[in-house]
Amino acid sequence: MSKTLVMKFGGTSVGSVDALKNAIQIIRDAKKDWERVVVVTSAMSGVTNLLLDSAASASHGKVDSLPAAESSLREKHFAAADALIKDESLREQTKSEINALIFSLVDLCKAIAVLGEASPRAMDTVASLGERMSVRLLAAVVHDAGIPAHGIESTEFIVTNANFQNAHPDFNVTTEKTRGKLNPLMDKGIVPITTGFIGATPEGAITTLGRGGSDYSAAIIGAVLPANDVWIWTDVDGVMTTDPRIAPDAQTLPEISYGEIAELAYYGAKVLHSKTIRPVVEAGIGLRICNTFNLSHPGTRLI
Repeated sequence: MSKTLVMKFGGTSVGSVDALKNAIQIIRDAKKDWERVVVVTSAMSGVTNLLLDSAASASHGKVDSLPAAESSLREKHFAAADALIKDESLREQTKSEINALIFSLVDLCKAIAVLGEASPRAMDTVASLGERMSVRLLAAVVHDAGIPAHGIESTEFIVTNANFQNAHPDFNVTTEKTRGKLNPLMDKGIVPITTGFIGATPEGAITTLGRGGSDYSAAIIGAVLPANDVWIWTDVDGVMTTDPRIAPDAQTLPEISYGEIAELAYYGAKVLHSKTIRPVVEAGIGLRICNTFNLSHPGTRLI
């Protein structure tokens, strides 16, 4: 039975050219040890906030900040594409797809401004755009680096209820669809690269999974495939004994129990959200938290 690994990259882990170079290396190394690898990506750091701020301004009838938001999104994604995608036609195609998503943000915000309000459904559509841009960029840079990869939106296989902004997956349908979409790619040695944070209703309306949504996506995919391990790549070495900003001598815990991490999350620690890890716990799957910017560190293993 071949081993399957699900890796999730947070916003800072795909947020710059250097971070993306590290992500490529991490995926390349993982492919040596694991026959089957799935990658889940967040939006580039800062992007989701920018999208939601644009929609919030639009709901008050203000669209004057849209051109700045547009150029900022273009600059961030295009700079990375220009630096990392050598194949000209792939680079241009990737930029054109990202550009279309930026235009849809502008259209959505103009519609919100006309209505004078943003429904939860509209906010989910706006919030989804960051991951949808990021998945195209990451799939292209990984593929261009010589690792066969295919970008696929999780709206194609994570099926949820219509509780916009905090949707709940239908695990039976999601299991069937996830296996149907991802297994054929992995059987061919291709790395599926997919969006965190989002799903869709049975009718196809985009939903978001709420706080910690990208980690939750990785846990859902890990649980339903099922994977052997889920690794969360972030910008810290793992779970710390205390907040390093308050106590500089904070240490990284080599391992922590699921119960302890749920308690830390409950008390507001910026670790994995307890809802996020439940699918992994229930499926008995290994979980690691690792640092994209410190590859030699073993991170924290959940036991």
